[in-house]
Amino acid sequence: MSEVDDAAVAAEHAREAGIELDTLADWLRAEVGPGELTDPDFLTGGTQNVLLGFTWNGERLIYRGPPVNKRKNSDQIMLREARVLAALGGSRVPHPEFIAACDDLDVLGNAFFIMRSVDGFNGVSGVPEHVSADLEWQHAMGLAHARAVAELGNVDHLAAGLEGFGKPDGWLARQPARWAGQIESYRDFPAWPGLDHPGAEAIPAWLEEHMPAEQNTGIIHGDCHPGNVLFTHEQPGVAAIVDWELCTLGDPLLDLGHLLSSTHGIALPGWPAKDEVVAAYGEVSRFDVSNVDFYHVLACFRFGSILEGSQARASAGLAPESVGRRLHERTVSLFDQAMEIIES
Repeated sequence: MSEVDDAAVAAEHAREAGIELDTLADWLRAEVGPGELTDPDFLTGGTQNVLLGFTWNGERLIYRGPPVNKRKNSDQIMLREARVLAALGGSRVPHPEFIAACDDLDVLGNAFFIMRSVDGFNGVSGVPEHVSADLEWQHAMGLAHARAVAELGNVDHLAAGLEGFGKPDGWLARQPARWAGQIESYRDFPAWPGLDHPGAEAIPAWLEEHMPAEQNTGIIHGDCHPGNVLFTHEQPGVAAIVDWELCTLGDPLLDLGHLLSSTHGIALPGWPAKDEVVAAYGEVSRFDVSNVDFYHVLACFRFGSILEGSQARASAGLAPESVGRRLHERTVSLFDQAMEIIES
């Protein structure tokens, strides 16, 4: 296919996603400065958040917008992501550089923001051959990932301008009931078979019993698994943490739990062991990591409770059965992981 044909396909995809490229270019000229939008290329689109790469004045930029079929809060989520990326500017946290955001729904029909493109590979689906064959590289990648997430927890959210971004007071104490209630809410789908796992009751009870006396406060990414990280090609480092839509304020050590729960049993073969990840995080973090098992269990419970929603929606014909079945199996795996920690 020629470059002209590629551009035509991308333009049609843009229209299907609700993006009029000429309108986007006009908005960019008003917000960013003179230029021409060229070489549009979709990175994702359709049911996921829409990512459109394009060139503007010789620089590769990324448009990020909500799914074609927006959720009720999709526009708010886009603007929250934009606010976080803008707040992280100048920090030690590797992240895509924020350029501009649009909250005027009359422009393209949805909120969106523009960020600078990042050169890196996805830590799950895009691992290059030279990394797949190098266990030492993978090991260093995992340690770099832990340090990068720790840097996020070190950011002073007030100094960064994120006051009111979340409700950090009492956040940790609310979590067990919050996610137990999430599971219970799936009973609104009459055909949902339920979650027949002892952890559904044992895990929140254990979390309540082992609740830390004090909560740390800071920024939480909320979904910082390797698939939401772009790693550098030249050396085993982190180019950027991406996909900030679950970001909030709370106890940043939950992200340490996310690191452990999301890679348990499925990480690259050279990935560092749990104690190595915790040590790497602790080297950088301003927080005490000695109570890591609590956050590991909480992350398993939170992720599993969220993923089970696909099984519930699939039972009502609102999601593919294969997706519901696969994510239910992941929920069971996460709950098994939490129970192993509790019983040990």
